[in-house]
Amino acid sequence: MHVWRVLCLCCLALLGGCLVSFEQGIPPEEAAPMPLLGDWQRQNEWGESQYLSISHAGAQRYRARLADDDDKFEEYPFTVRHHGRRWYLSAELPERLGGRHAWLGFELTRGNELVLFSLDIERVMRDVEEGRLAGSPFDTEEGEGLAIASPLHEVLGYLDDPANAGLFIEVARFQRRAD
Repeated sequence: MHVWRVLCLCCLALLGGCLVSFEQGIPPEEAAPMPLLGDWQRQNEWGESQYLSISHAGAQRYRARLADDDDKFEEYPFTVRHHGRRWYLSAELPERLGGRHAWLGFELTRGNELVLFSLDIERVMRDVEEGRLAGSPFDTEEGEGLAIASPLHEVLGYLDDPANAGLFIEVARFQRRAD
């Protein structure tokens, strides 16, 4: 499996390859929680090992290096923000996926796991149609996408609204790598 596809599982809904992306990324204003840094691993749905290494890449900037058993890897810069009860990370997407920013929710559990959450595109699309967010659909090589154009403060307010707790879908669970 191509390494980018692994990251897309965190950005794309698991069924159908649908993507919610944002015009604005998270500005590099906040430091990530220290336990996020380091090496992580998991077995995907096909039994393949996946490795994730997270490191500093500058002031309030980070780099995720994603690899598989074949030693294929890709690196992605990202920023983080803690808002409300959730941590978010934002990574720039390649042009073939619209060139905007993917946002993920993440959580560090007491069991030393890193859990990544994606947004439910169908639910967000409904909310765009109802005018709760500004956005428009687009197509990518991987499938349908939805580009959110609302300003950062509106997006964060929307994501933090308790009525939207069901927006997030767990897409990956990594364990701390013990090498």
